[in-house]
Amino acid sequence: MEFPDLGKHCSEKTCKQLDFLPLKCDACEEVFCKDHITYDKHKCTSAYKKDVQVPVCPLCNTPIPVRRGEMPDIVVGAHMDKDCKYDPTQRVFTNKCSKEGCKRKEMIKLICNHCHGNFCIKHRHPQDHDCKAGGHSLSKAGYAAIMRASEPSFRPTGSNRMSSGRHPQHNRC
Repeated sequence: MEFPDLGKHCSEKTCKQLDFLPLKCDACEEVFCKDHITYDKHKCTSAYKKDVQVPVCPLCNTPIPVRRGEMPDIVVGAHMDKDCKYDPTQRVFTNKCSKEGCKRKEMIKLICNHCHGNFCIKHRHPQDHDCKAGGHSLSKAGYAAIMRASEPSFRPTGSNRMSSGRHPQHNRC
């Protein structure tokens, strides 16, 4: 004896299994077998109605409020088109020129080999930024020594650091 009206077929196109205890999706309200009831398994197009996560704008990292029934992708897209506070120049041009009075910023650092300052394209050459190194290239250690010597700091007068008999080496490449 057959029961033709008993059970329902799974709504998943690749399955169509006759299930005697079918499950109804709470988002799209279609009937599925136990293998395809999750949103991911049947690629539910209405899952966003039950998803209560707050999307975040990928540009400005601001949470975007989405009302029930709205598609998050559309709301975030509208935010990006109208209300987004993202400024691409703020993150790209971060290397400020060290030349006094210059306000230009560059995408990459342009470090002077002589004074180790960061300059814009216009002031990248030593003669264009009044280089204080005197035309000689300095190693990083030499630059650090010059910076320490030029800092106004407390120096004890009674001790001599050169008492070991060593002489400082100057690196002039």
